[in-house]
Amino acid sequence: MLPQRLVVIGASAGGLGPLQRLAAGLPADFPATVCIVVHIPAYVPSFLPEILGRAGPLPVSTPVQGEALLPGRIYCAPPDHHLLVEEGCFSVTKGPKENRVRPAVDTLFRSAAYSEGPNVIGVVLSGLLDDGTSGLWTIKHFGGTTVVQDPRDAEYDSMPNSAVAQVDIDHTVTAQDLAGLLIRLVAEPVRTEVEVHEDDRARVATEVSIASTAHAFRKGVMKFGKVTPQTCPDCGGVLVQIKEGGLTQYRCHTGHAYSGDTLLVSVTEQIEDKLWITMRALEEASMLLENTG
Repeated sequence: MLPQRLVVIGASAGGLGPLQRLAAGLPADFPATVCIVVHIPAYVPSFLPEILGRAGPLPVSTPVQGEALLPGRIYCAPPDHHLLVEEGCFSVTKGPKENRVRPAVDTLFRSAAYSEGPNVIGVVLSGLLDDGTSGLWTIKHFGGTTVVQDPRDAEYDSMPNSAVAQVDIDHTVTAQDLAGLLIRLVAEPVRTEVEVHEDDRARVATEVSIASTAHAFRKGVMKFGKVTPQTCPDCGGVLVQIKEGGLTQYRCHTGHAYSGDTLLVSVTEQIEDKLWITMRALEEASMLLENTG
């Protein structure tokens, strides 16, 4: 494991304010590494490092492929790239989207759990839908510490509510109290390594590898669950249902991954799109009949 603790944080809508308060509250000698994923559209440049760098004393940057994780620094995922932690270094990739986003919170959390086990502290902040729940479950399953922003304190409570409902949460705090909690947690001894079933470890290793280099089918994703009647909204590929404790996840043979809620939203949007296409075709047919009658 890393010689320092690793704090991984996921946020979406409404997450900027809590992140600014966190950066302002962490001291210059904070002894852990902080990694952050915020959902930012691929076509929008990210100014998050500059914003958080102005908010507090810690240096903030966007890491590059192969860069080593250093204590006392904050690292922000770049737009349209997953941020992974592998053997003490960053992997910055364009692997398949998860929950329709890249970067995804789950990919960072899952890689951190697999690489660092009980050394990890995972934090889910304000956001829509449920990205981060599966990753936080994995952190807990591998012996790490789980933290969520109090849903009553979050501008958008979907992400923290989902995590609270599905994961055994160690700490629920307001954005104002998050920095103080992390200062206390990183000063505590690392928890004892936990036993993780070899099947779970193999599955998580495969999912981290998929986020890094894709090729899900060749890496055996089909053996990690049962094939479903549903198809991937992104590519039309076959979806496999994967169980994580009480959670149900879906992943297609090309690598795209969805929670149940995100898959439902995607399918609903597809239905609406098809309805409008049908409406357009009917109107065009009607106009054609009028013009040729």
